[in-house]
Parts: sequence; C-alpha cells; structure tokens
Amino acid sequence: MVVVLLLLALLALLIYGYRLGNRNTSDITIQHINALTSESTNSLNLSVLHLSDLHLENISITPDELYEKVKSKPVDLIALTGDFLDRTRTIPKLTAYLEVLKRLNPTYGTYAVFGNHDYVLRTKSFQKLQHLLEEYGCKTLKNESIEIQTDQGMLQIIGIDDFSTNRSDIKSSYKNVGEGFKLVLTHDPNVVMHMKDYHFDYLLSGHFHGGQICWPKPYHLVKMGKLVRLNMVKGLHYYDGKPFYISEGLGQTGVNIRVGSRPEITFHTLPVSETRTLSFSS
Repeated sequence: MVVVLLLLALLALLIYGYRLGNRNTSDITIQHINALTSESTNSLNLSVLHLSDLHLENISITPDELYEKVKSKPVDLIALTGDFLDRTRTIPKLTAYLEVLKRLNPTYGTYAVFGNHDYVLRTKSFQKLQHLLEEYGCKTLKNESIEIQTDQGMLQIIGIDDFSTNRSDIKSSYKNVGEGFKLVLTHDPNVVMHMKDYHFDYLLSGHFHGGQICWPKPYHLVKMGKLVRLNMVKGLHYYDGKPFYISEGLGQTGVNIRVGSRPEITFHTLPVSETRTLSFSS
C-alpha cells in the first residue's frame, strides 16, 4: 500500500512538473540588444528582428500572437536562424508565420539559414520548405552572402550553413564579401570557434534553446559542442573578441516543456555605419 501511495505521489509530481514546464513555453520574453559605439547616433542604427528555432511541431505562440508582440517595433531586417521544422506534414503550418513576417514589411528584407532539424527532411520536402520561404520573400543563404546598401551604410549578410551537420563552408560563405558591416547568420554558434581568420561585426545563431530543460543545469547540452563547456548557451558572448548572440528560440524539441529557460523574440540594434570598437548593452 505504501509503495502504491509513493508511486501515485511521484506520478502526481511528474504531471504537475510537466504542466508547469509546458506553461513556461508560453511565457515568451522579448529582448532588446543595443550594439553601440562612442560615435554612433540613433540615425545610424539598423533594427534587426531575430527569430530562431521555431520548431513548429512544438511552438506555443500563434501567428496572431507573434504579430501582436512585434508589430509596434521598427523592423529594418528580419533574421531567421534555422530549425523551422522537421516533419513534412508541418510545412503548411509555416505559411501563417511567414505571412506575419511579410506583413511587417522589413525595409531591407528577410534572410534565413537552415538548421540541423530542417535537414532531417528528405530532399523533396526540404526543397518544398526552401521554396515556401522564398515564395514569401525570404532570401535563404547556404554558405553564401548578399550585399545591401542601406541608408545607414553598406551591410554584408553572410549565411553560413549548419555546422552541427557538417554543412558549414566558411570560405565559400565569405567568397564575395566586400566592405561594410558584416552580419553573420548561422544556426549552430559553435562555428565561431573556427572563424579566427574571418571577420564579422556581429553573429546571430540559435540551436541550444537556452538548454530548454535546465534542472539543475543543462548537462544534456555537453554533447552539442565546445561552446557549452565554456558556458555559452544563450545570450550575448564574445569569442576571439568578436560578438555573437545565441537565441533561446521560440519553439521546443522533444518534450514540449521548458525549465529554467524561456522562448524569446529578440531585437538587435546594429550600428551598420561603424565596424570597429563595438560595446554592447542589453
């Protein structure tokens, strides 16, 4: 009888923990990261909306809710850093979210790279995902770059393919990169440890979900690369003196819960006309 009561108590605790963790997936934070220099002024800044790891199989924000959260913020550019989904049947679900991003009408467009979960899709399904993104005006970058002349200055957007699935080709990504502010988009931030000879002014990434389940610590992330061992799993960090940001992402993978982490939407203000001596405040 005692054993039965203990099992029931344990089951009740697990159910309570799951419900609490699942509720956390709807507690979305909005972060504002300002990249400043001593010479920067507001008129020289570029506003970037960064979304990562939507994992549409397990996302707790609807397209309408997403729009309500971001509609009042100025958006010059949207950056999407991979892991949209990993099942073919989920691809149509992405349409409504892309309609929201298109509705925001970013001045200089929307740009995306792919993550390890996207590459779980078979070839035809992956192509369908890529075509859908392009159909809604989203430029996808796979080890390539694009140059944009903004009112604030020249911007080089460099899209490095997923590092965790051995698809990164840094040399090819930088092949046509010219002068200007160098913004790197990539899914797995571990690639920064291989970019000593490649300059960037700012890098946006995701992949770790902030640990997703951090109780007592995100020990399960150890297998996900050397940055984890350096305690770099979310937020703003530096490597070789260069700044990069790791988003906690919007969706979840595996069990649809979060413990010690929250889904996030991030706005980054970048001084595109300045490419030296960056300091950061959030």
